[in-house]
Amino acid sequence: MERYYQPEIECASQEQIKAWQDERLVKQVKHVWDNVPYYRKKMEEKGVTPDDIKGRDDLHKLPFITKTDLRDAYPYGLMGKPLKDCVRIHSTSGTTGKRVVVFYTQHDIDLWEDCCARAITAAGGTDEDVCQVAYGFGLFTGGAGLNGGSHKVGCLTIPISSGNTDRQIGFIKDLSTTILCCTPSYAAYLGESMKEMGMTPDQIPLKAGIFGAEAWSEEMRQDIQNTLGIKAYDIYGLTELSGPGVAFECSEQNGMHINEDHFIAEIIDPDTGEVLPEGEKGELVFTAITKEAFPMLRYRTKDICMLSREKCSCGRTHVKMCKPMGRSDDMLIIRGVNVFPSQIETVLLNHGYPANYQIIVDRVNHTDTLDVHVEMTPEMFTDNLGEVSRRQKELVDGLRSMLGLTAKVTLVAPKSIVRSEGKAVRIIDKRKI
Repeated sequence: MERYYQPEIECASQEQIKAWQDERLVKQVKHVWDNVPYYRKKMEEKGVTPDDIKGRDDLHKLPFITKTDLRDAYPYGLMGKPLKDCVRIHSTSGTTGKRVVVFYTQHDIDLWEDCCARAITAAGGTDEDVCQVAYGFGLFTGGAGLNGGSHKVGCLTIPISSGNTDRQIGFIKDLSTTILCCTPSYAAYLGESMKEMGMTPDQIPLKAGIFGAEAWSEEMRQDIQNTLGIKAYDIYGLTELSGPGVAFECSEQNGMHINEDHFIAEIIDPDTGEVLPEGEKGELVFTAITKEAFPMLRYRTKDICMLSREKCSCGRTHVKMCKPMGRSDDMLIIRGVNVFPSQIETVLLNHGYPANYQIIVDRVNHTDTLDVHVEMTPEMFTDNLGEVSRRQKELVDGLRSMLGLTAKVTLVAPKSIVRSEGKAVRIIDKRKI
């Protein structure tokens, strides 16, 4: 039997959803015009005023917001509420190391937690469940979002955060955890570890998992489901829009329902910015229509996907998005962390290296690996292994402080990275996603 956290919203008619979106968009545009000078200026440049926006059919008239705007307006330029009304920030890395900082009022957090509660309920969660939140806590949104959602559903919540696999498995066994929330790669790793301990799926108390923050394939889903004996559900979100819970999978496990009472989704042509008809593939753009402190209008996610309004057997009426099929920029998601080649370039240039490098990403034992091959300059080139290893360690430290990730660094001879048409192939992604 399908369960809903807020059935009157999740199963509302198309007319009702449009009425909510029209009314909330008009209100949000006025809020932004009055309180966010940065975006107001963008509207003025485009010749648009709040009077031009009568509902979601006028959305295309508004200017886009991009990662560049977030960087230019950092830290307070896109805030829609005074600081005294904000109760929390979350943050993600930006393109050149300048972080994206997002603000929340208590009301923003309540609505975000409602969205996560819908996702947990769609995965079969009730107040009888034990929900283990093994996403990272802190500035990352994963832990906080699912933790809040789990509270709202009334699950016994284990805010364990990521890592410490022995402790994770100990709690799953001792407290009979039924729902696991973490990245898909960590779920796969936990599954392998339990298998090595001789645990079979029928000895694992888990029944469902809510996995997001990185791309994963249907094959990986099947593997996780078989190893852990669970149903594995996808969840989608962005820090800029609040965090996980912007969209979530239902029992159909075939696309994620977007919480349309809070977010309006569009698909655009990434090159022209033109809105594409439903069912076409393009870049996903979101407008947050209920957020107070950080009201994103037409935020370009750079995720490539499709939307579908086909009737869903779960009874939910909100539009579905497919799994993102790639990016329209060069961002990589490695172990749930956003990594831009430009960040790696910044570290290399700061340490006196030329921007000749190659990033090799792979997935070994269900965990992403990051190898960076860096060309030395002729002056640096040496066969003194001690000196090479000192230089490599220096770059590993520099990358860790920039990315929050440990990368393996290999220094190579000048001009040894193959260039095609004068350009080095920057990224080799060997993951089968």
